[in-house]
Amino acid sequence: MSSRLIAANVLVKVMQGQSMTAALENAWQQVDDVQERAFIQALCYGTVRQYYRLEFILNQLVNKPIKAKDVQIKALALLGLYQLQYMRVKDHAAVSETVAVMQKKQWAKSLLNAVLRRYLREQEELETLADKHVAYAHPDWMIKAIKADWGKQAKAIFAENNQLPPMVLRVNSRFCQRDEYLALLAAQEIQAEALPSSAHAILLADPVMVDKLPHFAEGWVSVQDSAAQLAADLLQAQAGERILDVCAAPGGKTAHILESQPDVKQLLAVDIDEQRLERVAENLSRLQLKADLLTADATQTDAWWDGVLFDRILLDAPCSALGVVRRHPDIKLLRRAEDIQPLQALQQSILGACWKLLKPGGTLLYATCSVLKQENEVQIEQFLKQHSDAKELVIEAGWGEARPFGRQILTGMQAMDGFYYARLQKQ
Repeated sequence: MSSRLIAANVLVKVMQGQSMTAALENAWQQVDDVQERAFIQALCYGTVRQYYRLEFILNQLVNKPIKAKDVQIKALALLGLYQLQYMRVKDHAAVSETVAVMQKKQWAKSLLNAVLRRYLREQEELETLADKHVAYAHPDWMIKAIKADWGKQAKAIFAENNQLPPMVLRVNSRFCQRDEYLALLAAQEIQAEALPSSAHAILLADPVMVDKLPHFAEGWVSVQDSAAQLAADLLQAQAGERILDVCAAPGGKTAHILESQPDVKQLLAVDIDEQRLERVAENLSRLQLKADLLTADATQTDAWWDGVLFDRILLDAPCSALGVVRRHPDIKLLRRAEDIQPLQALQQSILGACWKLLKPGGTLLYATCSVLKQENEVQIEQFLKQHSDAKELVIEAGWGEARPFGRQILTGMQAMDGFYYARLQKQ
């Protein structure tokens, strides 16, 4: 099966509501070659990242919109347009190889050929038109929501969301220090630099396959954005303490807590998704770390809590994930405006349930990978009004920006993903 047909089938799945990660995992059953996988992934991620812009251009090139039942043909057209504008694929190859996928549907071959060749003739005019009408390449509801919260800063968020994300590493201090690992990278001719936001963060000049990273298999380093690395520093777990990590999968923050403080009495990592919790186990195994893992509903603590209070709780709350769109561009297609209110209600429910499990004097760190205020500072403001025994511990830092409650990182600030943190203490 051709690479472009596989990519088209992945794109169809995403357009129909499946996550890119799941769609690609299924596709890899048909692809063994590493370079072919890289091409398919770049094609899929790029097309989804620019989906709304490409769809606008496609609509200018057809007399009437392609029918819903012909979604695979639409996917191929979008993939073809993406190759012509954004990839280092020769024009004739992009056109001929994309058209050739439709071997048995002559009308579809004719349509794709006409669309792509007309685009090449009118490319400058069409791109100018797209700049005018869909410059942000985001769904309308998302544009309105982010603009409402961040005004003039919104434009920079949209621009960052449309860029390739940086590859950031977290050095496991149990095995080596950051300067030592930078030297190992330099010896492999991998360009990298230390990031100031976290003592363990390294930014690579260009992404590489993890098997090229020195001692990756032995657990010396992990891939984790520097914004996510802040969680362990803010939680400040101490030796002998009992820690709860709620909504823990895929386990990056769980591992970082244990790397930073290996002498905790217990770390219980809870997640409602059993399959995702398996990824936590895999990550901990590679890093030679141990934690107690539990598949459970964080809103129903009576069903699983043993009655012993925790010293510290990390709540990495389920959210819209609008701070990590550059890493997961399918969020643009999968997330809906009507999803936000139920997510807010779920966040409130989990926050209230977990608060009961915290010792007096204990700390709860609330985190999201969202840039929407209603999921972040508004949530904390409401929680503090409802809980007289809760006090905010102000986060003073050189990253992000201070908000009336908590601290917000907007996507791209200091090369970080969009993230929010608030630290609460039980009185």
